[in-house]
This record gives sequence, structure tokens and C-alpha cells, in this order.
Amino acid sequence: MSVSDKNKLLEKMQERVNLIFKDTDCGAILAKGLSMKPDDIINMVTDSGLRGRGGAGFPTGIKWRGAASASGNKKYVICNADEGEPGTFKDRRILDEQSDKVITGMAICAYAVGASEGYIYLRGEYNFLKDKLQSNCDRWNKIFNSKGINFSVNVRSGSGAYVCGEETALIESMEGNRGEPRNKPPFPVGAGYMNEPTVVNNVETLAYVATIIEKGADYFKSIGTKDSMGGKVFSVSGDCSVKGVYELPLGMTIEEFVNIFGDGDTKAVQVGGASGVCVPRKNFATTVIGFEGVPTGGSMMLFNSSRSMYHVLKNFLEFFEEESCGQCTPCRVGCQQLLKGIEAIRAGEKPMSYLDELRKLAATMSVASKCGLGQSVASPFNSITEHFREEICY
Repeated sequence: MSVSDKNKLLEKMQERVNLIFKDTDCGAILAKGLSMKPDDIINMVTDSGLRGRGGAGFPTGIKWRGAASASGNKKYVICNADEGEPGTFKDRRILDEQSDKVITGMAICAYAVGASEGYIYLRGEYNFLKDKLQSNCDRWNKIFNSKGINFSVNVRSGSGAYVCGEETALIESMEGNRGEPRNKPPFPVGAGYMNEPTVVNNVETLAYVATIIEKGADYFKSIGTKDSMGGKVFSVSGDCSVKGVYELPLGMTIEEFVNIFGDGDTKAVQVGGASGVCVPRKNFATTVIGFEGVPTGGSMMLFNSSRSMYHVLKNFLEFFEEESCGQCTPCRVGCQQLLKGIEAIRAGEKPMSYLDELRKLAATMSVASKCGLGQSVASPFNSITEHFREEICY
């Protein structure tokens, strides 16, 4: 299939989804949301099947209901725009082109759960967007004030720490502390920012809230599958004939995805960024992109036969070693030992059988680490070493 034919196919697929990047009247969406009862909004979001689009996939309606039922002096809504996962750059485009939808989604969430303040926690490397975003927040705050809506939204900048993508580390950072994950429970919906009930949702999740209010839960459910409802914005990079940011329905197989985006020689797809799962060519046809298969926060990195999977894994481990906050031993020491281990095998200092010991260590990290950073290291490590063992050990 030629690149032009692929682009035509993509256009047809995106015409059907086309929820995030299609310009809409967000003022009308907000008015529609505010005309509903808070509980009806939560029921609609729940019925839509919307799950967190940042990677974790937690049901959005359940999170909102928890915050709505929590008691506190004040409630908050935080948009997690700390897009630090390697290979992920879709939230950057959403914030740049469709921040109105994100802010509208935040305002509707605030109304539904009873929050009065909202914050967009912006990745430190995205500070070039800060002035534009804050200006738009100021415009919306005037709208809220003129309509008697008790809600305001502002931008907060992170400092470039990957771990602050985890919601409690993000909250610690917002409170002026070192960005480290908290123990859970309590969860943010009960005791989050300033120890008050807080909803933390991803950029894309909040943008989809606005489209669900606009078009209804049934329309959203008509896209995707029964287990993975709705569309998804993908960041496509690597050895591709087509690259960029695309909104597509969930439920595609890796094979279908590769047929559109691959260069004809794709041997592996890293789904979900560095912390995701590496799918080999032999599993393309049977692996579904979605919650019933391999979920993703959006990153899809394609590798062809010219790429060394040892170097891919080494790059990931160097990233995790650098970004570990160091708070818990399994992650702090585990990342270091996994990296040293594959280097030792590669140098002939350790036998091939040592890789099995490293895989056990990775599995231990997945259950003993405090937050998602250490818990997710096993995903790329074990999937790459299982399917590309010969490239690690030669």
C-alpha cells in the first residue's frame, strides 16, 4: 500500500471518530452540561465506558463518583498534562489545538463532583505552551464568572520529572514538595491536593468528556469495542511510512495498525511507550490494541529489522534508572541492576542463564515497587527478553 493510499485510508477512519480535533462550540457543550443534574452527568460518563486515556485505564465515572461522594472543605480538578512517557506527544497537540475542550471537560467535571478550582499541571518541557494556555484559562475564567459559575482554572508547571505523571507525585509537586508518590490509600478522590477530594484526569480523558456531553454516551460507545469503548489518540513514531498524531477507534489489531503505519519490515511494536509491552511480529495478528489486549496511553513505537532490541531495552532501562525517584528500594536498586545485568551479559561477563534471574527481579519489581514507574519496568523488560532473547545475549 502506497503512502498516499495509507493517508486516504486514515482519513476515512478518522472521519468516523473525529471527536478530539474537530472544532465544536464548547460554550454550547458547557451550557448543556450545566443544564443536567450532577448525578446525571456522572451516570452518562459511566455509561459511555470512558476509561482514563493516560495509560492506567481507570473508569472515569467511578473516579468522579468517588469524589462526588467524598466530604471536604473544598474540592479540586486537576488535568494531568505531565506527558513524560517516551514516544508520547499526543497531549501536546490536544493542548495546542483543542484546549477549549479540555477546559470544558474540567468545568463539567467540577460541576459534577462539586469542585471549585481546577489546575492544568503542565509538563516542564511543555512550558512553551504555558502562556497560551494560561491566556485561554483567563478567558474561560471570565466566562465562568459572568455566568455565575463557581469555578476557575489555572496552569501549574512541573519541573520535568517523569514520576510526576503519577497522580500523587503530581499532587506532591503542586504542593511544593519533592515529586514522590504517596502511599495509597487514601486515594486522591478522598484526600488529594491540600488533603481535599481531588479528581486527576488526563488531557485526552477530559477532552473526551466534552465530546460525550455533546454527542451522548451511545455515540461514544458505538466506536471501538465492548471492552474498549470510544476512540484513542495515538502518537506514532519510529520506523514508519506514516508518522504523527492520529485519532483512531480502539480495538484494532497490531497487524492492522502496522499495515497502515509500518514501513513493510516492522519486527516489533512497543505499545504504551517505554513502560509498555513489546509485541513481536509473530503476535501482530492476535494482539488487540485496547483494554482486552494491550492498553496504551497513546505511544506506538515501530521498529524494523535494522534495530537492535538490546539497544532499545538498554535505552529504556537508562531512562528508568535516571527517572526513578529513589524512594523505594525495588525500583531504585532494581532499575540499576537490570541495566548492569544486560550489559554484563552482552560483555560476556555473565552467562545467558543470568537473564532468567533478571526476569525474576523484574517480576519482583512489578509487585514490590511503590508506584507505576517501578511496577511497569517488567513490561518492556520481560516482553523484549522473551521475544528477542537472541538479540540480548549474542
